[in-house]
Amino acid sequence: MSTPTADTFDPAWMDRYVLPNYGRFPVWMERGEGSYLWDREGKKYLDFAGGVAVSTLGHAHPELASAIADQARTLIHVSNWYCIRQQAELAHLLVEKVVRLPGKCFFCNSGAEANEGLIKLARKYGVATPTPDGSPRHEIITFSGSFHGRTFGAMSATAQEKIHGGFGPIVPGFVYAPFNDIAALEAAITPRTVAILLEPVQGESGIHPASADFLRAAARLCREKDLLLLLDEVQCGLGRTGDLAGWRSILPGDEIQPDAISWAKSIGAGFPLGGFWVRQRPLSSHPDQALCDLLGPGTHGTTYGGSPLACTVGLTVLGIILRDQLPTRAASLGQRIARDVAAWQHPLVSDIRAHGLMIGFELNAEALQHHPEIVASGKPASIWLAARLLAAGLLVTPAGPNTIRWLPPLNVTDADVETGLAIMHRVLNETHAALPTSSAQPVAS
Repeated sequence: MSTPTADTFDPAWMDRYVLPNYGRFPVWMERGEGSYLWDREGKKYLDFAGGVAVSTLGHAHPELASAIADQARTLIHVSNWYCIRQQAELAHLLVEKVVRLPGKCFFCNSGAEANEGLIKLARKYGVATPTPDGSPRHEIITFSGSFHGRTFGAMSATAQEKIHGGFGPIVPGFVYAPFNDIAALEAAITPRTVAILLEPVQGESGIHPASADFLRAAARLCREKDLLLLLDEVQCGLGRTGDLAGWRSILPGDEIQPDAISWAKSIGAGFPLGGFWVRQRPLSSHPDQALCDLLGPGTHGTTYGGSPLACTVGLTVLGIILRDQLPTRAASLGQRIARDVAAWQHPLVSDIRAHGLMIGFELNAEALQHHPEIVASGKPASIWLAARLLAAGLLVTPAGPNTIRWLPPLNVTDADVETGLAIMHRVLNETHAALPTSSAQPVAS
C-alpha cells in the first residue's frame, strides 16, 4: 500500500475512517503563521479561536519551532524512571515565577489528565484525613457551568448533564453547586467533603469569572473545614486573563493560597503538555508530611508526560510570555476590545465579558430566534454565527447556544485586532439586516 500524498489524498477519508465525535466545520487547515491560518484552497483566516485557548503564541512562532527542532535532534523521550533536567527547570519556573508559593509540580499531556491528578490528590487527602468514624472523605464540590475534561473522572467533575449523557453511571463523589453562590457552597459541604474544585474564570460556559467574594469564601471554607482548594486554570492560566496566575487577576497578591492548580493549553502553545502544582504545607493529620509529597512513588504516573521535548516547549513558551510581558498586553487588549464592541451598541450583542484575552460576546437570543437562516439550520445561534464568521475569514469558538468566544494569541498585533473587529462588525450588520422587520432594532452608527 503506497503512502498517500497531497495529490492522492481524498477528503472522504475523514468520514470513512475518523470517528464522528466532533461537529467539524468543513474546512481543512494546511498551514499557519502568526495569527493567521490558510486552508487547502489557499483561503486566509484570522484565528481568534486559537485551538480553544491553546495557540498562546499564534502559529509557527520561530523561536518555538527552533526549540522543538533542536530538542528533537537531541532527545525526545526518556522514561520517568530517570531524572529529566527540563522537568526540573520547568517546575522551578512555574513555582518561582507563576505560582510564587512553595510547592511541587507534575507534568502530563493534557488538561483532563491534570485535573485527574487533582481528583486523585483530593481522594488521597481524604484517606489521610478521614471522617471521625475513620471512613475516607471523598466528595469534591464543583460548579454549574464548569468544564474539567473528557476523561471519566474529569467528565464526572464537570457539572453539565450534556457532558454526562449516554455513558452510564458517572464516577461518584462529585457534588454540584451553583457558581458564585456562597450560601449554596456552604450548604453543599458535608462531613464527606474533601475539596472544592473551580475555574477562576469559566471558559466553556461563555467566560464567567468567579467573583472576588466567592473566591474568598471558598478559601475560607477550605481553611475552616480542612478542605483542599483546587483551581482549574487549564484555560485561564499562564497569562490569558492578564496575570500569570488566573486567580490573581481576580484577587491580586496572596490573599488566597490554593492547594493545587492544573494547567494545559497555554503552557504548550499547541504541543500536548499539561501539569499541576501542589502546595507545600503540612497535612492536618500528619504534620510531619507535606501535601506536595502525598502522591508518592506508585500513586500516580504517565508514560509520555514531562518528556524532554514537552518540557522544552513549556520552558520556551513561558520564557517568551515572561520576556514579552504578554499578560500585561492581554489585560489591556481585552479592555480595549470590550470598549470598542460596547461602543457599537449593536442590537445583536447583549453582553460582553472580557477577562484579559478570554472574551465572551453574548448574542441577543430573542432577536436571533427569528432569523430565517438560523431557524432553517436548526443550529444554535452561536454555531450558526461562528460558521458565518468562518466564511468571512474569522475563526471564533462557540460557547453554549448564545455566546461566541475570542481566544486570540497573547501576542496578537493591534492590526490583527482591528481586522477581527471589522469582520465581526460587518457580519453582525449583515445578520441584523436579514432579520424580519418586526424583530430588528436599528444598528447604531
